[in-house]
Amino acid sequence: MGGGTIRNAWYVAAWHHELPGGAERAPLARTLLGEPVVLFRQEDGTPAALEDRCPHRRLPLSMGTVVGDRLQCGYHGFTLDGTGRCVRIPGQDSIPEAARVRAYPVVEKWRWIWVWMGDPALADERAIPDVSLNDCPDWAVTEGDPLLVAGHYQLVVDNLMDGSHVSFVHKSTLGTDDVADIPVRAERVGESVRMVRWILDRPPAPLYAALGGFEGNVDRWQIITFTPPSTVVVDMGSAAAGTGAPEGDRSRGVELRSFNLITPETDRSCFYFYTHVRNFALTDEQVDKRVKSLFREAFLEDKTVIEGVQRGNERFPDSPRVDAAFDRAPMMVRRIVDRIAGREAAAPSRALAAE
Repeated sequence: MGGGTIRNAWYVAAWHHELPGGAERAPLARTLLGEPVVLFRQEDGTPAALEDRCPHRRLPLSMGTVVGDRLQCGYHGFTLDGTGRCVRIPGQDSIPEAARVRAYPVVEKWRWIWVWMGDPALADERAIPDVSLNDCPDWAVTEGDPLLVAGHYQLVVDNLMDGSHVSFVHKSTLGTDDVADIPVRAERVGESVRMVRWILDRPPAPLYAALGGFEGNVDRWQIITFTPPSTVVVDMGSAAAGTGAPEGDRSRGVELRSFNLITPETDRSCFYFYTHVRNFALTDEQVDKRVKSLFREAFLEDKTVIEGVQRGNERFPDSPRVDAAFDRAPMMVRRIVDRIAGREAAAPSRALAAE
């Protein structure tokens, strides 16, 4: 991966249901931060993550079979455990020390499988981004289908930190004509960035009109927070105009949180994992279907634009780029990521130092 990518961090590798347990256990291949990784569940359901390479003839281990707590290569039966060590070679008792592959720290938490791609000595589960509302009984959860985006992961983060594009990209879902002209406030909080926009006494966006049944104008909010390496939480919703939402009373409206976790695949592609939680209509399956459908439509619109920007960057790599006032939050995010990635590059790895 190139510059501007943080390695010492937890990234989502998969949804929990992409790694089934029991009789359906099978390896899952993913490329994460440019590295081929294979994920599988052990007999007790605990996930494991290994370099996707058999140490014998380099066949991807993801082409093999899960056997007990181990992963068996589909070529000659080399069998590796969850630590990446070969524990069986058919037809011989001795196993060379070199018969092993890299194992990655991995944790299942809040409906996602998280993998640490950097120095394993620095992996700390407490550093996993807080998306605990995914498991909160007071909020309903709508899981989004994972998207593979043919664009650099920072383009997805840029898009999420920029609320102005909704007037143009999401006219049928999230946008209204007047959003882009309302200024935003962006601020840095430690190594996070927070962007706030209030759209007061304006017509509701199509999504909020559908979910909230508003008959008149609304007070709408977009409060977007970035946390390294690539987590964006969107606090969004609408309440009837003048009922107190700007002062903190959102009880007469619809309130949602969007958790967006972006994992680089390569320098030109990324996985986009997202979920939406809401504190209304908790058991209404029709609302759940509508939320999933509307946001999937919106995010596919984003995907099309982001992939277009990626192609433009490749076609015109040296052309000047003009920034606007609403680019302040994305630019602040990029500076933070570059600063952290630069510190990593300058610091010696504990793992290498121990060798």
